[in-house]
Amino acid sequence: MNSDEKSLGLGSWSRRRFVQMGAASAVGLSVMNLAHASGEDSITRGTMIDIPFDKRSPRIAFIGTGKRGTSLLENLLAADGQVVALCDVVPEHAQHAASLVVAAGQAKPQLYTDGPYAFEAMLSMNDIDLVLVATPWSWHAEMAVAAMKHGKDVCIEVPGVVTLDECWEIVKTSEQTRKHCMMLENCCYGYNETLILRMVHDGKFGELLYGEGAYLHDLREELFSDNGEGLWRRAEHTKRDGNLYPSHGLGPVANYMDMQRGDRFDYIVSMSSPQRGLDQYRKEHLHAGDPRLEERYVTGDMNTSLIKTAKGLTITVKHAVSTPHPYDRINLIAGTKGIFQDYPPRIYLDGQNKDESYMPIDTWKQYAHPLWQKEGQLAAKIGGHGGMDYIMLYRLLQCVREGLPPDMDVYDAASWSVIGPLSVSSVSRGSAPIEFPDFTQSKWMQRNISAIATQA
Repeated sequence: MNSDEKSLGLGSWSRRRFVQMGAASAVGLSVMNLAHASGEDSITRGTMIDIPFDKRSPRIAFIGTGKRGTSLLENLLAADGQVVALCDVVPEHAQHAASLVVAAGQAKPQLYTDGPYAFEAMLSMNDIDLVLVATPWSWHAEMAVAAMKHGKDVCIEVPGVVTLDECWEIVKTSEQTRKHCMMLENCCYGYNETLILRMVHDGKFGELLYGEGAYLHDLREELFSDNGEGLWRRAEHTKRDGNLYPSHGLGPVANYMDMQRGDRFDYIVSMSSPQRGLDQYRKEHLHAGDPRLEERYVTGDMNTSLIKTAKGLTITVKHAVSTPHPYDRINLIAGTKGIFQDYPPRIYLDGQNKDESYMPIDTWKQYAHPLWQKEGQLAAKIGGHGGMDYIMLYRLLQCVREGLPPDMDVYDAASWSVIGPLSVSSVSRGSAPIEFPDFTQSKWMQRNISAIATQA
């Protein structure tokens, strides 16, 4: 049993089948070990549910100022965020980012570029309130935990954290330090996503039944690039077979369904297609003798995961980045009164016409979210995935400045990130159902709905 499996908390259906087949003693011991490893025995843990930020104008630091970090920085500066420190292993990246801060009319931030652990020296400084992490995935948990232990709130880029142990670690550290750890899931702040969220909460789709989300994006050229994400992201495809990048598709659907806020993910079944795309691409694009020809990729080209919630709803989440495919997050939600599906965005409500044709989303533009009504023009001008990056960071600053709870908290970060390791576990067991740990200690049943859904 690997360390990821030991963190599950409740085990898998396949384990129960073994119990029924007579392996009760050995499996029973495993389940007890699982519960202990996940922290389920720590019943006295506090909670960060609905805990507001300390009200302040935050002094912000960045760890990671490469392509993604720089894009976030530009959007944050446009939202009048105060940046006081920057950290990167490539000094030129940090220096370029500093020039953007100065060009925005702020003092030059402190730079920390002395090796991969320079962030520790930065986090020890007392003039930082909030840290944004935009580094390779494997660093997210360590940096987030360090930030919280140094008294900073922290925001981590997607996919949040990678392993089950890391999911528990960020939850426990947040609860112990009373500092927030949220995931920067920008797709939750898109124009379409926030509009549909308001329609859902107005009852336009009736009682929700199922949703679908995905990350379908041809990244072959990026994965084999000699810079940026090509330096590390391809390696992830040599380690695990599952859904490596779930939250872009899952996050909006989880918001529609009020996950962790009256419902929760119960179990997951996951399966992967064969891996062919990266092998074919490198065969056609790499020269003989290139060391990348020796790599062995294990991630299936298409992973499909099916989630059942405690209330019986279903969610399909797909991941495909190694084959030709136009960008698509699917972004579907359906209920007893209608359905929405994106790419292209379209809505069908019961009785809206007699030919069963979809209507464009602009038919319901009266449901445009207040954030987009107020900041949409500036967001579109600045860019950042159609403006959603700006809206996300504008809202983050709003929550901190007004002392509000974050829209997405550490429990969302953990429950959305855990799709990755749970999908890997399911695939490795022949698509066996795997149960979700309950990071909230059953408090999901009493939680308030996220303010982003009800903001007037």
